[in-house]
Amino acid sequence: MAHTLENERDVALSLLSAAAVRERAGEMLALGREDALPHFRVDFTRLAATADYVANVIRTNYPDLRVPLHARWRHFVFGGRDLWADIAAKVPWRDKAAQARAAFDLAIVSVLLDAGAGPQWQYRDAATGLTANRSEGLALASLRMFEAGLFSADARDPLRADAKRLAALTAEDLVKGFRAGPANPLAGLEGRAALLARLGHAMLANPNVFAAADNARAGGLFDHLAQSTDGKNLPAPAILRALLLHLGSIWQDRLTLGGIPLGDTWRNRAIKRGDASNGLMPVHKLSQWLSYSLIEPLLEAGITITDVDGLTGLAEYRNGGLFIDAGVLALRDPDLARTPLPVDSELVVEWRALTVALLDKLLPLVRERLGVTARDFPLGALLEGGTWAAGRKIAREKRPDGSPPLTIISDGTVF
Repeated sequence: MAHTLENERDVALSLLSAAAVRERAGEMLALGREDALPHFRVDFTRLAATADYVANVIRTNYPDLRVPLHARWRHFVFGGRDLWADIAAKVPWRDKAAQARAAFDLAIVSVLLDAGAGPQWQYRDAATGLTANRSEGLALASLRMFEAGLFSADARDPLRADAKRLAALTAEDLVKGFRAGPANPLAGLEGRAALLARLGHAMLANPNVFAAADNARAGGLFDHLAQSTDGKNLPAPAILRALLLHLGSIWQDRLTLGGIPLGDTWRNRAIKRGDASNGLMPVHKLSQWLSYSLIEPLLEAGITITDVDGLTGLAEYRNGGLFIDAGVLALRDPDLARTPLPVDSELVVEWRALTVALLDKLLPLVRERLGVTARDFPLGALLEGGTWAAGRKIAREKRPDGSPPLTIISDGTVF
């Protein structure tokens, strides 16, 4: 029995990687190209036109083709004004590590708060007069909460996300911060608050990682990663690995294997294996977006990040919606487009896996159309430039409210 448990743990750890996501997503796409999937048909001939569409969106958004990574930091920029940079410039940071810890604090909390907001909610920023919704609104609200010290346990140092404070966070705290209510409803408030509270508890339980240079805080992960570098190089997939290993317990009611939480991993019978991972499809969307978002603070602290394309594309509704709206993916049962679907349904898992694999196939086509190199245009730039914006644009062209082509029932911790 001990040997079986040990094998299960080894298998579980193998699923906590970007490589596992890419490998299994590729298998899902191979089945799709053989017309062997139960829910979607794949029309690979539509990929070239999709690349044309995405390339045009990139040229519009970034005429100089200098596209940054798809990171949370983009959502703190409004009208060319970087609100986080404005805040950080006023702080007499003790050193680069102190600023990096604060940036990690902000990125981790803000990304975890970023699940779908719903179509009605919006946030008005008193300081700038800006009004924003969806991801940009959630970013702006989380930035202001962070600036005001909502996540800090030290009134003298507001720019922190301390484990003790997060562990005590309530939905009422977030209602105030997001200015949500009956007239301004925000989806998944309870789920978001519970997720941040579990983050706090996870950090308190792991002081070796999160409290090496300070009280337990999200920014402690910076010190852990900085200490793990080979010289001054850190592969991007190692960022994801650390997030999945050390924060896996924050994802409630998810699959476990050998006692190890598998995070954003779901069952799908199309994935065949001869071990305990049979039928399991890892995606790790929020953790991968967070990994992209932690790259810039690491770079600013003097750490070189390698293998950025070792991370995968993000399986969320804008990227996935792009492929449906562009005709690359088609539901076998079109009526399901109007049916609310749970995130753990095989249809949604199939769609998300196909999204990851199709982003890999789209990337070289878009590079070719733009005349850019792999070095200058990584996958994270495609997402930013890119497929996320194109997914939003084509959704508005297809549906007046810009909603995605599928309706997903989410608790605020996946989409």
